[in-house]
Amino acid sequence: MSRILIEGGTPLAGVADVHGAKNAVLPILAASVLNEGVNVLHNCPDLRDVRITVEMLRYLGADVQREGSTLTIDTRGRLGNHIPEKLMRQLRSSIVFMGAILARNKRAKISAPGGCELGPRPIDLHIKALKELGVSIRETHGYILCNGMQMQGKEIHLSFPSVGATENVMLAACLTEGRTVIENVAKEPEIEDLAVFLNKMGAKVAGAGTSRITIDGVEKLHAAEHSVMPDRIVATTYLCC
Repeated sequence: MSRILIEGGTPLAGVADVHGAKNAVLPILAASVLNEGVNVLHNCPDLRDVRITVEMLRYLGADVQREGSTLTIDTRGRLGNHIPEKLMRQLRSSIVFMGAILARNKRAKISAPGGCELGPRPIDLHIKALKELGVSIRETHGYILCNGMQMQGKEIHLSFPSVGATENVMLAACLTEGRTVIENVAKEPEIEDLAVFLNKMGAKVAGAGTSRITIDGVEKLHAAEHSVMPDRIVATTYLCC
């Protein structure tokens, strides 16, 4: 659409539904990789970024079905550890699959993410944090190759509260032996929603919403049902009207 035509002068009234938060549903979809079961996610908006994330899950080997705003993700059986550049480049938040795939398979091969151009947002912090967790990482021919066979719970301090880096370490640490403590983490509500979903799966995540998150690794996670939090940006836009 090249333009929007608005004819004003009419008082606004009524009830509006607020769809699920895009910034919550994307890492939660990635988190479904962590278990071998059938996960059910409600209030999932039918947005381009969500559709691309679903494509990534299907590429890995998951079966994903949509009915209205509900997504059913079947992650039983073997899942791959590689997401091709053509998918990674379409979405900035695709980087959270690195932590999720590492937790599931102990190895991951992904390219650098793409997505919107909102200034430089390097993934150095993600890589540094995962290395502190014991992940061996090297870059070759445009791909990031990760080996997590030596992952162990550690104390990690983020140099700034990156949402993506916080999510990546949370996902990787859930199935990592020992206790992981992440300091100076992001406090956004979407981080809390991810923690709620992880705990529904049997993870032991505490402190989400504060500057310090503690994760006690477990051996296995199970499937869960969850309703994604409403999108606070959409809600605020309606309130501005």
